[in-house]
Amino acid sequence: MPPAFLFPQIPASSVSVNIGDPVDPQALEQAKAIVSSIKDADDKSKALLEKAKAFGDMQKEEESYVVPNKELKEAYENLPQTEREALDRIHARVLAFATAQRNSITDITIPIPGGSAGHRVTACTTAGCYAPGGRYPLPSSVIMTCVTARAAGCTFVVCSSPRPAPITLAAAYVSGCDIFVKVGGAQAIAAMAYGIPAAGSIPEIPRADVIVGPGNKWVTAAKSIVNGFCGIDMLAGPSEVLVICDKTANADVVAADLIAQAEHDVVARPLLVSDDQEMIDKVTEASKKRLETMPEPNRTTALTAFSTGFSVLCSDVPECVKVSDEIAPEHLEIQTEDAMNVGMSCKSYGGLFIGEDAAEVMGDYGAGPNHTLPTGGTGRYTGGLSVFNFLGIRTWMRIDDKKESQQMVNDTSVMARLEGLEGHARAADCRKIEK
Repeated sequence: MPPAFLFPQIPASSVSVNIGDPVDPQALEQAKAIVSSIKDADDKSKALLEKAKAFGDMQKEEESYVVPNKELKEAYENLPQTEREALDRIHARVLAFATAQRNSITDITIPIPGGSAGHRVTACTTAGCYAPGGRYPLPSSVIMTCVTARAAGCTFVVCSSPRPAPITLAAAYVSGCDIFVKVGGAQAIAAMAYGIPAAGSIPEIPRADVIVGPGNKWVTAAKSIVNGFCGIDMLAGPSEVLVICDKTANADVVAADLIAQAEHDVVARPLLVSDDQEMIDKVTEASKKRLETMPEPNRTTALTAFSTGFSVLCSDVPECVKVSDEIAPEHLEIQTEDAMNVGMSCKSYGGLFIGEDAAEVMGDYGAGPNHTLPTGGTGRYTGGLSVFNFLGIRTWMRIDDKKESQQMVNDTSVMARLEGLEGHARAADCRKIEK
C-alpha cells in the first residue's frame, strides 16, 4: 500500500537545515573497500570482473566487462526510427550547446616587460563518463557526459554503465565514446580512476584524467575517494527541483513538474516557494490529485519523495528568491509574472528554467544545456557539467628582451626578500644586467 500524501509547509527561517552532506557515511566505508580491492589488486582486470558479477552488473557467464564497438553500432541501427531520430536530434542540440561553450574561451597573449605571457586552453586526454543504470535506462546521461567530453576535445572517452539497455548502448555509439564498460557503482569509478590493463581479449581501460556523471550513493562516495588522484565534476546528492511561483502560475503545471522530479527517487526533493498561500494550497491539492493516477512504482516513489520536500510561504517574490538562493537547488523553475527578470535575479542554482513552457524535463532530455547539475546546496559555488570540466587553463611566459625585463627582475628580488626567501631573490638576481 502506497504511503499517504504529505507535503509539509515550513517557515523560511528553517530551509537551510534540509541541506545535508552528499556523501553517505556508510556508503563511503563500503566504497573504500570496493575501490581498494581494485586499486591494490595484482590482477585488476580479474578484480573488476569479480566485483561486477558480485554486484549484478554482469551475468555470471559473461567473460568481458567491455561492450565491443560493433555492438554499440548494432544497438543504434536496430532502434525504431522514431527513437533513433529523437536520439540524433538530442545529440545535435547537446553538441551545439557544448561546442558554443568551448568556443567561448580562447587562448590569450599579452605583453609583459621584456616579453609576453598568456594562457592556453587544452582538454584533458581521457574522460571517464558514468551513467546510472538503476530502475530505468538513462541514455540521456550518456549523451550529456560523452558528448560534452568530445566537444571539449578529449582524445579518449570511456563510458561506464551497469546492465546497459539497447538505448543506452545506442546513445554511447552516437555520442562517440571509445570504450563502453558495462560496470556500475564504486567499482566503475575505481576502474576509470586507476585504469585497468588489457587482459587477453579484453581491451585496456585507460586511467581517466576527469570522471563525470551522476550516480547512486556508492558512486558519489567513490568519486569523493578518487578526487585528487583524478578530477571529478561534483559530488551529487539526491535530485531536487524548486519552483518559484506567484498567483499567476498554473497550479496543475507546477504540480506536474514537482512530480516529475519526485518520481526519480524516494529521497528526491520537490520544493515549492511562493508569495501566495492560495497558490501553495492549489499546487498541493493538484499534486495529490495527479499522484492518484500515477502508475506504480512511480507513485509510491513520488509520494515518499514529497514527504521529504516542502513548501515555503514568503512575503513577496524577492524573498522567494532569497530562500531559493539559500537552498541553491539543482533545478530552479520560475513561474511568475516577469519571469525573466526574476530568474536573472537568482544567484545560486544548477540549471534555470524560465517561464511556464520551459519545463525542467526538457532540460533533462536535451534542450542543449547539460542536465548533470550540482545538488545539496553546492550550486552556491559551482555550476553544472560543461566542457570546462574537461579543460585546463595553462599559463606561460617568456622573456625576449633582457634589458626591458630588468624592472620586473628587481621587483622580484625585493618581494622575495620581504617574504624571507633568499633563494628566490638570488635566482632573480642572477638575471640582472651588470652595470
